[in-house]
Formats: sequence, structure tokens, C-alpha cells
Amino acid sequence: MMRKPLVWLHGEVKTPPFSEKARLEAGFLLARLQEGAVLSMPYSRPMPGLGLHCRELRITDGPKNWRLIYRVDDDAVLILEVFLKKSRQTPRSVLEVCKKRMRLYDAL
Repeated sequence: MMRKPLVWLHGEVKTPPFSEKARLEAGFLLARLQEGAVLSMPYSRPMPGLGLHCRELRITDGPKNWRLIYRVDDDAVLILEVFLKKSRQTPRSVLEVCKKRMRLYDAL
């Protein structure tokens, strides 16, 4: 089976700041996405305000809640942003930077 490549437009998953357990969980879930799996809650939720194939990967790391905003394309899984979520809503600045990164990527 062919695995889609991960295209990191921003951010990374490494220890620290992620704990080793959270880094391994993120790696496992990203590998599932590369294999074509469609993840749902509690691991992933849609981000329809960003686009049709945009989702938020949810990694709980003790008291911390990491988020990876990603888009699944036919040929790759794009990582748009990695951030520590501190409130219930995704910050507007994160959404805007994700939209900008997608526009720049799609223009290539």
C-alpha cells in the first residue's frame, strides 16, 4: 500500500515540548492518515471553516492539549499548524495563518 507523504507547512512534533507518549501518539495517528484512514472523535474533528478536507488532530498530553491542523489531499497530508490549545475556541490568528499557508501551497 502506498503511503501519502506528510508535507509540513509549519511546526513539528518532538520531545520536548511534547511528552514522549504524546509524540508517539501523534506519530501513530499521522501514520494512519498517511495510510488513508479517516479519523473521527476523539482523535480528529472537522474544521469546515478552513475547507472541505481540513481537520484538527487532537493530542492530549497530561494537562496540555496539542492540536495539529491538517488537510488531506489526494497526494499528501498537509500539516498546516501545530499549537498548544489553551481555550475552547481555536484562535482566529491560527485559522488565518492556516488559510494563508493553504493559499501559498495551492499556488505552487
